[in-house]
Amino acid sequence: MSTIADKLQLVRGRIARAVSEFGRPPGSVTLLAVSKTFPAVTVREAVAAGQYQFGENYVQEALDKIAELADLREQITWHLIGPLQSNKTRVVAEAFDWVHTVDRIKIAQRLSEQRPAHLPPLQVCIQVNTSGEDSKSGVAPEEALALARAVVALPRLQLRGV
Repeated sequence: MSTIADKLQLVRGRIARAVSEFGRPPGSVTLLAVSKTFPAVTVREAVAAGQYQFGENYVQEALDKIAELADLREQITWHLIGPLQSNKTRVVAEAFDWVHTVDRIKIAQRLSEQRPAHLPPLQVCIQVNTSGEDSKSGVAPEEALALARAVVALPRLQLRGV
C-alpha cells in the first residue's frame, strides 16, 4: 500500500509534467490538499512529506484539526473551501489563512471586522454560481464585480481571485 508521501510524489510529478507541457514557470502551481474527513494524523504525515496547504469544507472539523496540529501552525496554510455561514465568520477569521467561498458582502464585512490585527490580511476568493442553481452557493455572475469592488475596499481582506 502506498503512503501519503508516495501519493504526494505522484501528484507532484503530474503537476510538474503539466506545468512543463503548458510552458508555465516551475513552481507556478500550488497543490492544495483537501483534508476534509481525514484525521489530523494524516495531515501530520502529509506535512512530514512536504505538503503545507490544506483545504477544509467543514468549519468545526477544521477547527478541531487546527487545534490538534497547533505545533505545526507556522508551517500549515489553512484554506476554507466550503460554504461559510455568518455565525461562523469570527472563528474562521481567527483560524484560517484563506477563504475561497465569499459570496456575500455581509460575510466579507464580518471577516474583515473580525480578523485579528496581529494576523496578516485574510486571503479571499469570491465564489460565483455560474450555473444559477439554487442548490449551489455563490454570487450571481452579474453581481460578482460589485462584490469584488466591495471586498477590495475592506481593510483586513486581500482579494485573490474568483
